[in-house]
Amino acid sequence: MQLHVNGTAYEVDVEPEMPLLWALRDVVGLVGTKYGCGVAYCGACTVLVDGQATRSCMLPASAVAGREITTIEGLREGDALHRVQQAWIEHQVPQCGYCQSGQIMAAVALLREKPTPTDEEIDAAMTSVCRCGTYGRIRAAIHAAAKA
Repeated sequence: MQLHVNGTAYEVDVEPEMPLLWALRDVVGLVGTKYGCGVAYCGACTVLVDGQATRSCMLPASAVAGREITTIEGLREGDALHRVQQAWIEHQVPQCGYCQSGQIMAAVALLREKPTPTDEEIDAAMTSVCRCGTYGRIRAAIHAAAKA
């Protein structure tokens, strides 16, 4: 099947039911998307599929064949970080950092849908589980990225 990832088409020879997460990590070689819980709860595996935040650990690769997939590696804009990535750095969001690629992808999707989200909209959209508990910094970074 063909996966369109970060603007590049990849021919992948995988079982149709293989989760997209493992196709991205083990076949395509993009390891920025993380495995967390394996049941689409924690959000560490979040990528964008046609611009929508999507948990990739339970999504069969065959379900997104031919659709546009964006991973954390695809957010860069030339040599510059995406405005959400930059805001994450400026607001020192990560502690351990493990869930951050999924958090960033969810924030990017939110800002595409709601360019100036309220705190309530941020809280509703940011459903990834962060054990470090940097939710206040996540909210501040999203507001900063909205103004960038």
